[in-house]
Amino acid sequence: MIVTKRANEPVWTNIYAYAQLPEELRRLDELAHNLWWVWNPKAQNLFRRLSPELWEATEGNPVTLTRQLSSEEIAALIADKSFTAELDDVYADFRAYLAEPADTKRPSVAYFSMEYGLTNILKIYSGGLGVLAGDYLKEASDSNVRLTAVGFLYRYGYFTQTLSPEGQQEATYEAQDFTQLPIEQVFEADGKTPMVLEVPYATHVVACHVWKVNVGRISLYLLDTDIAQNSEWDRPITHKLYGGDWENRLKQEFLLGIGGVLLLKKLGISKDVYHMNEGHAAFMNAQRLVDYVEGEGLPFDEALELVRASSIYTVHTPVPAGHDYFAEDILGKYLGHLPDRLGISWHDFVSLGRECPDSNEKFSMSVFALNTCQEANGVSLLHGKVSQEMFAPVWKGFFPEELHVGYVTNGVHLPTWASAEWQDFYRKYFGEDYLKHQTSEDTWAKVQQIPNEVLWETHQSIKLRLVEHIRSFYGEKWIRNSGDPETTVSVLEGINPNALLIGFGRRFATYKRAHLLFTDLERLERIVNNPKYPVQFLFTGKAHPADGGGQGLIKYILEISRRPEFLGKIIFLENYDMRLASKLIAGVDIWMNTPTRPLEASGTSGEKAEMNGVLNLSVLDGWWYEGYRKGAGWALTDKRTYSNQTLQDKLDATTIYDLLEKEIVPLYFNREGKPYSDGWVQTMKNSMNFIAPHYTMRRMMDDYFDRFYTGLAARSAHLHANGNKIARELVDWKRAVASEWDSLRIVSVEDSGNSSNVSNERYTGTHETIRLVLDKASLSCDLEVELVDAREEADGKLRLVAKTPLRLVEKEGTKEVYELAFTQSRPGLYKRAIRIVPTHPELPHRMDFALVRWVAL
Repeated sequence: MIVTKRANEPVWTNIYAYAQLPEELRRLDELAHNLWWVWNPKAQNLFRRLSPELWEATEGNPVTLTRQLSSEEIAALIADKSFTAELDDVYADFRAYLAEPADTKRPSVAYFSMEYGLTNILKIYSGGLGVLAGDYLKEASDSNVRLTAVGFLYRYGYFTQTLSPEGQQEATYEAQDFTQLPIEQVFEADGKTPMVLEVPYATHVVACHVWKVNVGRISLYLLDTDIAQNSEWDRPITHKLYGGDWENRLKQEFLLGIGGVLLLKKLGISKDVYHMNEGHAAFMNAQRLVDYVEGEGLPFDEALELVRASSIYTVHTPVPAGHDYFAEDILGKYLGHLPDRLGISWHDFVSLGRECPDSNEKFSMSVFALNTCQEANGVSLLHGKVSQEMFAPVWKGFFPEELHVGYVTNGVHLPTWASAEWQDFYRKYFGEDYLKHQTSEDTWAKVQQIPNEVLWETHQSIKLRLVEHIRSFYGEKWIRNSGDPETTVSVLEGINPNALLIGFGRRFATYKRAHLLFTDLERLERIVNNPKYPVQFLFTGKAHPADGGGQGLIKYILEISRRPEFLGKIIFLENYDMRLASKLIAGVDIWMNTPTRPLEASGTSGEKAEMNGVLNLSVLDGWWYEGYRKGAGWALTDKRTYSNQTLQDKLDATTIYDLLEKEIVPLYFNREGKPYSDGWVQTMKNSMNFIAPHYTMRRMMDDYFDRFYTGLAARSAHLHANGNKIARELVDWKRAVASEWDSLRIVSVEDSGNSSNVSNERYTGTHETIRLVLDKASLSCDLEVELVDAREEADGKLRLVAKTPLRLVEKEGTKEVYELAFTQSRPGLYKRAIRIVPTHPELPHRMDFALVRWVAL
């Protein structure tokens, strides 16, 4: 018998063929590889015109889109005169934008961050921190400042969220194909050899490829360890954002800080100011210290003065989980070699990361940042105050409100987050150059003169597009995964563009209280099932894969949304990312935010809503604590009624229900025969007029220069002048004062108020004199002596009430006499003492040299 069927297994070769753009269209590739298109609607429309279907299929990725064009499609584009004219127009705008000279009057900045949210197709971000950093780079480009940024190119990025039929969050890490991203690999001078950055860890060297993202005029450099030169232990360092164990986190932060500074040095880039966006990047100052000590032969203390003078640390969270702490043994494994290079002991190095230097505390990246940066800031006014409280233990002897920790309230990049329809609106009614004046209330005040129907129709068109997106993007998936397709179809059809649509999109951490709306389900049911006044809620957000509580909240909301009385009225949209955010935030009528105060550092999603005429309903926390204006949105009080959080949650939920039933819903549906409510549109106008101009990224960037960068650059240059003369003198002064401080002796203290009053009672209106005699012995510095009044609060903490300087009235040898004559004007119970601190005209603030001596009265 002849065998007629026999075949070996085929050996397949993978072939990837993609379009090579001809010369006539080569400019498309240049445009695709600069993220300027992300915030330029004309450029996006150009790419969408290539193939609307591919634009949607690639989730708006112009690199992948252009490579998937067929030869016939390319030929048709070349023959289409209107398309080539549009390409000419967009490209001319792009080149003119790049050609504008940089602003050399402002200091240059190096910016380090673990994540950047620039576009949904570049998955190197997880949430608000990254989107804030991405917006910052875009505004740096628009403001034409000299900023260079450093981060990681993650192979898998942050996870993609899917939800099981049971409502369980499932995290999938999808590998990014770097060839399909709007990035460029950095090569050596020959243009052929990939640049390799070698980063020396304690026992071995980790190699990195370097990639560049063109963000308009700004360069973002990304490190990548997933290369053949590295071991299987080191290749995953840049695999996942916020993934792996604590050892991997330390390896990442070592690479970001130390590797990032080495990268800039290799590229020949030096900046006036170094900005660490969160404590993840704090080790950048460790490498900068090494560069001064080894590279310039400076003593450690002098190097520290120079590094501090040009460094700023931005903290983004008051939640302990947002701060990284490392055990001393794991720290020594990776940084044990650094003290020898710095000329200090291991104890001295570790002490830079401890609130109490002689303790066994874990090493805090935040404390290390504070001790190596001259300036620090929170990301809203309230968060700045919270950060002062949080960091008070670092500078014992000072009250939180005295600390140099400041704030810059976060903003959002207007051209990124205002929808194309609103940008057309702004150009038409505010003027073609509205972006130059985006921080002026006068610019936005023009909205008050525009007919109400124009605003309403603009918003409704965006709202309709959101509804269509949900039906098309989620519909097929929901039907496929549902055991009841008919029910799913009815839910999709039930999304009502005429309903009051309320959005909630957050990271699902428990303190953000996504559950608050569901405290009283009977009352919520009445609200969403009113046939005359329909109300619907759209929820979205991810929980960290290790956060069981956050995942439980998602499951809980899904379970409620599937109950018959809430079906189609409460909808959860999975896989919250920048693309969904841009549609959701602009398309809803209200953006709701319900964090536990004061744990919301800023909360920029509400600011994005502002740029689209969407109204905010939020707790007075984060940016809304400053931004809220009566008649321009709604707020839950900042006053806490109950110490029991469950009771406080119930009260806050009741407040939300009351606002919805008594104010928000009636205002929205008070149409008076029109298709819209005049009262609602007026509230939109007030919101845009009085709130929006103050929360743009342009304002935020101006604040950083005005409050921090300019002063840092000036002081850094001052300390560097004449071969670091001032820095060296300041170090000598500090060293002498520190060694002599304990020789300071209190000779006598006299308080006329105590002379005949053993109970320390005082009467308002009486005159009092305090006289302090010191013997400075060998201490040669000037002193600041002040009377400090403090009050003990119910929580046991001391709060500063007043501080009044004593005047130096006599000097004889090493003795000095200080006096204060005053009138007792304030009633109440106080604690009173005298505080003595050393002073020097070159100190930027008291916390720079925090020696304190207290004297009892």
